[in-house]
Amino acid sequence: MIKLATVSPCYNEEEVLRHSVDRLTALFERMIAEGLISGDSMMVFVNDGSRDHTWQLIRELHQENKFVRGINLARNVGHQNAIMAGMMTAKDWADAIITLDADLQDDIECIPQMVKHFEAGNDIVYGVKVSREADPMMKRISAQAFYKLQSSMGVESIYNHADFRLMSKRSLEMLATYKEHNLYLRGLIPQIGLQTTTVDDVISEREAGASKYTLKKMLALALNGITAFSVKPLYLIFNIGLLFLVIALCIGCYVIYSLAVGTAVQGWASLMLSIYLVGGFILISMGIMGTYIGQIYTEAKRRPLYHIQEIL
Repeated sequence: MIKLATVSPCYNEEEVLRHSVDRLTALFERMIAEGLISGDSMMVFVNDGSRDHTWQLIRELHQENKFVRGINLARNVGHQNAIMAGMMTAKDWADAIITLDADLQDDIECIPQMVKHFEAGNDIVYGVKVSREADPMMKRISAQAFYKLQSSMGVESIYNHADFRLMSKRSLEMLATYKEHNLYLRGLIPQIGLQTTTVDDVISEREAGASKYTLKKMLALALNGITAFSVKPLYLIFNIGLLFLVIALCIGCYVIYSLAVGTAVQGWASLMLSIYLVGGFILISMGIMGTYIGQIYTEAKRRPLYHIQEIL
């Protein structure tokens, strides 16, 4: 019988938190009765600098519910860092940890399956989304496009997997040795190796409130995921540069031919087109290289990922 901990990052989740705790409590009690987990298992909520009453609510729930523990970060550090803070703290409290968002849009009925896979010898169990009907259409389209893009860029990850996963204490100890500051856990955890498997995750609608994962945050995560694990964009710049060189040679040949036959006409349109085309390519290239330089700058400073203000 294992000691299980769920870890959920929370940012302004006061509307949904009590309902989520009630659902997880019912699941915990059922799993304890079935002998899947021990009675001292827990649910850990990481307050990521919320501006509402999320931390006060976690305090209340901690007093009311024997399963609830809390971690209060000193400031908002973002979804990935908050998950890392929860995992690195809770790994000393449990045999295995399951990370899931506080809104419980992931299928919590997968958790018993995850535990059984863990007992069968798997150190990491990924929740893979088999249905995203509850997500808005734009989010579904952008998510599918992102997974395909990062695959084409050579980023090793689990297709349609977000951050709903079980990890053993052993795998968490190995994860702790990775010192990246630009965290992209979906790409980092597959680097660990060990025995893994998956469970089917059917996404449901939020019970209350709205998702705090805005389009801006999703794009930032996507950019970080690609630049942290792939240098293909840099090679792409080189290949496009070669293409522009070929185009320039072709234009040069055409100009020489036009001069030879006397049909050359000085044109404003072709000149402007060339300037904007080459200028746009140069600016995009500088932006891509600047992103990599920014990542190096962040890593070189070696600042802490988070500070824990209080633990319940």
